[in-house]
Amino acid sequence: MTEPQIGSIQLDRTVESILVGTRHRADLGDIDALAASIGRDGLLQPLTITIDGVLVCGARRLAAIKKLGWRTVNVWVRSGLSDRLGQLLAEQDDNMLHKPYTQLEAAGLYRELKQVMAEDAARRKSATQFSSENQPGNDGAGKFPAPSDTPRGRADEQAAAMIPGGASYKTLDKIGYLEDIANNPTQPETLRAEAAAGLERIEAGDPVHPIYQAIRDADTTARERREAEMHARAEAAVAHAKSIKKGKRTPPKPLPLVSGDGQPVRYPLRAFVQTWGELTNWWTHYDADTLARELTDEQFENFLATTDGTVRFADALRAAREIAAERPRLRAL
Repeated sequence: MTEPQIGSIQLDRTVESILVGTRHRADLGDIDALAASIGRDGLLQPLTITIDGVLVCGARRLAAIKKLGWRTVNVWVRSGLSDRLGQLLAEQDDNMLHKPYTQLEAAGLYRELKQVMAEDAARRKSATQFSSENQPGNDGAGKFPAPSDTPRGRADEQAAAMIPGGASYKTLDKIGYLEDIANNPTQPETLRAEAAAGLERIEAGDPVHPIYQAIRDADTTARERREAEMHARAEAAVAHAKSIKKGKRTPPKPLPLVSGDGQPVRYPLRAFVQTWGELTNWWTHYDADTLARELTDEQFENFLATTDGTVRFADALRAAREIAAERPRLRAL
């Protein structure tokens, strides 16, 4: 038996009590072959329903067991779904009147539904791979390979098709990407703000792709810049270590960290140039896997805090240089 997902319980339920909404009433294909497989091998993967008995995953399996005349069936009861998704799955009329979903609402439903479908697919794969008869449908070869109990097409395509409004899974995934950027605290604040502003524009009716592409390009540029700066710091650290080891110079006396009033001491330009000159290509002399095993949690957190602060300072320094470069031109005007 497969392990239950978080928010799920497995139990038996009467077949007639399972509510099938209009979102599942598509062409289910050849049910006879699937029914024959289930009749021979049993139902390897239970249906997924909401706590109110609404079908979430397994429309073909349900049609097959109805054809076999089963009165009860094993189900996964999935809790934790949003009220909005539960209402969508329970709708009985394609023409049901309700306020159209916004782009962001549709993307949220799509992400939630795709997650539930992924859980169902994982349980189905586990059940078919490790069953005693190994009758996995399209998941692997057995003596008598059974037909797949899922509709044709990718899970993301299936999830998108169930969301009213007609947006493609690619468009909904692009909105999800923007939401991930906006909500990720490890991303630069400027990029998060740009992604949040882009989502507001999409909610107001602007097209998704241009906003997505602009944020993706900015994300790529910011990531490449951070990586380059990390490499530069690592190289400098290695050079510093080498110079000390070879005795090429005497390590300078440590500069004070704070002044008498407790404020950080401002170091001279020479100290800045010397520090970064010593860190050239430092990362080429360490192995990430070795450090991952040997660094303590405190040492690793100190490293991350230093690199994060360095990246923030680099952004501030770059902006200051751009402003300084503009001042002579403005005075000339």
